[in-house]
Amino acid sequence: MLVVAWLAPVLIAASVLLLGRSFYILYVQRRGTRAMAVVTWLSAVFVVGYWTWRLTEGSSCPAPGLPTAAGAQPAQGAAKEITNSIGMKLVLIPAGKFQMGSPVTEAERDPEELRHEVVIARPFYLGAHEVTQGQWQRVLGKNPAHFKANPGGADYPVEQVRWPEAVGYCKRLSELAAERQAGRTYRLPTEAEWEYACRAGTATVFHFGDALSTQANCNGLYPYGGAARGPYLQKTAKVGSYAPNAWGLYDMHGNVAEWCADFYDPDYYKNSPKEDPKGPEKGVLSTGYVNEFFRVVRGGCWLDEARGCRAAYRFRMQPSEPYRLVGFRVVCVVGGG
Repeated sequence: MLVVAWLAPVLIAASVLLLGRSFYILYVQRRGTRAMAVVTWLSAVFVVGYWTWRLTEGSSCPAPGLPTAAGAQPAQGAAKEITNSIGMKLVLIPAGKFQMGSPVTEAERDPEELRHEVVIARPFYLGAHEVTQGQWQRVLGKNPAHFKANPGGADYPVEQVRWPEAVGYCKRLSELAAERQAGRTYRLPTEAEWEYACRAGTATVFHFGDALSTQANCNGLYPYGGAARGPYLQKTAKVGSYAPNAWGLYDMHGNVAEWCADFYDPDYYKNSPKEDPKGPEKGVLSTGYVNEFFRVVRGGCWLDEARGCRAAYRFRMQPSEPYRLVGFRVVCVVGGG
């Protein structure tokens, strides 16, 4: 279908040239027959009608160069990538559907990873990288990270951020004058949005295949999928140090685990809505503190064995605790969409 869409202008031009030659023979040189005249006019009506339909309604092709998941639909006219007022790069995630969770044949899976179809009904922008220490400082003026001493620390992911602090960062970023003027607001991704974006149209264990040892910052001494042993850095890496997925997202596996908006419920997949699930409406699994419940983290981190970095792997963290293992990335909603 995409090839046809690209060839449309060429075919229209060829059709116009052929019709033009027929009209010249008929009405300038006056050498055509009545039958030729009828065929020419019918051809003209057919060509004009067909290509009008084809170019306005008949093509459902996405913009060239935008990878899509099953049924994925990019926003019409939306930029594939934007950079906000603090230099944060965000990429367009198209609407679509995918299989969330893992198949029963996936090695070292957990029973709570029940596989089910999920529809992401609306496109959204997601940070190409985990929020960096520099981006955190530009909004809040401080740096809570444990690994701030790394050379070029501003480009390393911020960690030791509590869940309410990550939510607060999104709120403060949304309140910046330039962001308000652009109509951009920020929030944490839902667990479903996170996994959908991580997979980027794939159904493998990781977005790059079924094995992991060197492709992400994790404990490579314990690889996955029969891969050879890889490095174990024992700390975070500069964002973007590893290859991105098909939608241009970096470090979706490893580096720091990422806060999601959802309360954690090990049984949520059994009854979750098919379209745009947002997690339980209230806390389910208590942390042991009064009125505090676990929140979802995704992606695994520099400390995790490779199995803990699988696209389907679910984990929980106490929202009031800072962890040198946990950071986040942001969803950007433009114009209240």
